[in-house]
Amino acid sequence: MEKIKINTEYIKLDQFLKYINIVSSGAEAKYFIKENNVKINGEKTNQRGKKLKKGDKVDIGGKIYIITD
Repeated sequence: MEKIKINTEYIKLDQFLKYINIVSSGAEAKYFIKENNVKINGEKTNQRGKKLKKGDKVDIGGKIYIITD
């Protein structure tokens, strides 16, 4: 499990994917989320604008990230 620190109240999923260098653009994030198994707190999502807050767990193909402050 990798801890990812944010300094804001939340970060949107597409911004998060760019922040951790999985994608380089919003369009790429949209495609990535649609084509891959992305789960937030155990639930599959395809919402690129989903707000991630401190304590949320993001599972991307089995690799887990936790949002911290």
